[in-house]
Amino acid sequence: MTRFRLIAVAALALILSGCGFHLRNKIALPADLGPVRVVSSGPYSKLATSLSRGLQAAGATPAPEDSKEDVATLQVLSERWGDLPISIDSHGRSQEYSLRYAVVFVFRKADGTDLVPQQVVEMSRDYVSPPENATGTSTEREVLANELRQEMASSILRRIDGVMRAGQVVKTE
Repeated sequence: MTRFRLIAVAALALILSGCGFHLRNKIALPADLGPVRVVSSGPYSKLATSLSRGLQAAGATPAPEDSKEDVATLQVLSERWGDLPISIDSHGRSQEYSLRYAVVFVFRKADGTDLVPQQVVEMSRDYVSPPENATGTSTEREVLANELRQEMASSILRRIDGVMRAGQVVKTE
C-alpha cells in the first residue's frame, strides 16, 4: 500500500510539473528606477491607491508627495465607467447590463523615457438588474465595480511586468 502511494505521489508530481503551472514571480522593475509616484486624474482614486500598493509590493520606493525632484511616474490619464444595457424585457425595460471600465495609463522614468507607452485597458462584467425587484442592484454594481478596480490594478501591473521582462523601453522626445 505504501509503495502504491509513493508511485501515486511521484506520478502526480510528474504530471503537475509537465502541465506548465508555476507561481507568478514578483513584478520586474528596473534597478535604476528610483522612487515612483502614481498620479491619477482624480484626487481620491482607489485605482491609484491599489497601484501604489502593488508597486510597493514589487519593491518600488514611493516618492514623497511634496517632492520637487523628477521621479518615475505611473500616470493614470483617464478612468471611464459605463453601464450598457444588453437585454430588455417585454415592456422595453433593461434587465441585464454590462458594466464597463476603461483606463488609459503611461509609465515613465524620471528622465522622460517611457517604460510602458500609453495604453488603454478595458474590462467589463455583466450583471442582472430586474426592474420589478431593484433591491440590492446598486450593491451588486458596487461589488462588481470594486472587483473590476482590483482586476484593473492587477492588469496594469502585469503589463508593466511584461514590458520590463521583454526589455522594451521607448525613448520619448
